[in-house]
Amino acid sequence: MKSKLNNDILYSDIEIEKFISLNDFGNASKALLEQQKKNWPQLAEGYDSLKLIKVKEFLFDGFTIRVQFNPGRIISTSAKVDDASIKERQCFLCKQNLPSDQKGILYRDSIIILCNPFPIFPEHFTLANIDHSPQQIKNSIDTLLSLSKDLSSQYSVFYNGPKCGASAPDHLHFQAGNKYFMPVDKEYNFLKEKFGKKVYSTNDISIFGVDDLLRRFISFESKDKNIIIKYFEIFYSVYEAISESAEEPKMNILSFYDNDAGWRIVVFLREKHRPSHFFASDENKILLSPAAVDIGGVCITPLEKDFERITKNILIEIFNEVSFDKDKFGYLIKVLIEKFEN
Repeated sequence: MKSKLNNDILYSDIEIEKFISLNDFGNASKALLEQQKKNWPQLAEGYDSLKLIKVKEFLFDGFTIRVQFNPGRIISTSAKVDDASIKERQCFLCKQNLPSDQKGILYRDSIIILCNPFPIFPEHFTLANIDHSPQQIKNSIDTLLSLSKDLSSQYSVFYNGPKCGASAPDHLHFQAGNKYFMPVDKEYNFLKEKFGKKVYSTNDISIFGVDDLLRRFISFESKDKNIIIKYFEIFYSVYEAISESAEEPKMNILSFYDNDAGWRIVVFLREKHRPSHFFASDENKILLSPAAVDIGGVCITPLEKDFERITKNILIEIFNEVSFDKDKFGYLIKVLIEKFEN
């Protein structure tokens, strides 16, 4: 499989190989992006479209939510992700269906690092599993953590659950984008201190629950990957039981790695995939389908009319509708404390 990927898909370049030899996949990906902009017209058009974006900002209780008008995201935002639609289309992340001009970098023989042709970030990547397997975090949290460390010279990595914004819920993938692009990257410590509660702490890990009245999340801080995995698995089992879901419980995850502090994992808990505004048939309709970047503080509206209409109150309605129920969040924290301490 690896030789076929090298021949057909993988980009070969002296500069990229140099970074890969240093395990610096952040700068390797950055170099890939520059090459792909020159050689893949669709990607160049996608980045040209970023010149057309508009941004407005809303200040909440000490934190920020931005709204970005980004017409290039119309396909992703409006994607049909019901089972019937998924079965009827070819998977656009499978290697045999990639555009002929799209090339990537092989990561640990299991992930292809690809440039995203519909960017939100100034530099935006899709990290797709080589094999066609379902979007599930339970058995791939290790991969998420490794990716975020190995791309950390430039990027943070995030995961959208199959019912929480993943436009390819049938194919395991992550995404990466510039560090500090999302407001939560800079505001995390403030949110933790003002709205957070310590759930569990040892010399090896600190776990917090945060409710900033718009979003509810659990965060993990540790320098030890295996410790994070251990406690994430406990969290997952508790959240799964409380969510009472036959599928993966709804979540979006941001993974940020720092050479000194280690990993910081933020798990946004979700009640719904899309808000009622998305489905409205009248003037209340707003094409906003919150995923990790939106919940992280950059809400994407591909239609200019929605960008112009959206207000602070509308954002409050949307976030409160899709975020995990406040009472259930309180119960989750209580159970997690009991589980972690035993």
